[in-house]
Amino acid sequence: MALTACDGTDVPIAVTASAALAKSPPAQAPVASRDDALPRMLVTKSPTCGCCGAWIEHMRHAGFEVDVHDTEDVHSVKQQAGVPFGKGSCHTTQIDGYFIEGHVPAEDVKRLLAERPDARGLAVPGMPAGSPGMEMPDGRVQPYVVELVAKDGSTSVFAAHGQ
Repeated sequence: MALTACDGTDVPIAVTASAALAKSPPAQAPVASRDDALPRMLVTKSPTCGCCGAWIEHMRHAGFEVDVHDTEDVHSVKQQAGVPFGKGSCHTTQIDGYFIEGHVPAEDVKRLLAERPDARGLAVPGMPAGSPGMEMPDGRVQPYVVELVAKDGSTSVFAAHGQ
């Protein structure tokens, strides 16, 4: 199974969250109940990006309510949100005063919202294999770092995955 990435290439994936839920009964794979404490998020993405859709399903499964805005000009949204050059990915999310750039795991977004650091947001540059929305058929996870982007644009490690 493969998804079409923003650059038009086919990316092999394991079963996406939505496909997994469709194949198994709700008792085996319940969707997290909506948490009233979680703010609604707005995801801006290319209308043809499959991995973005898989990440959105990951977030919905984690209890987030997600609005989606498809556009061919995702770059201007990144600039307006303050995503530093070189830290971009295929979709940009805005939530409760922060940006979430790329394939950031839901658990890291929840931690950001709980801790409320004085920052612009979180970024996973590129599209690391095995990150949410980029699952691999063999379950492999390419090591990647979720970066906290400070108000001045500098970054620090917020979380490490696949280590």
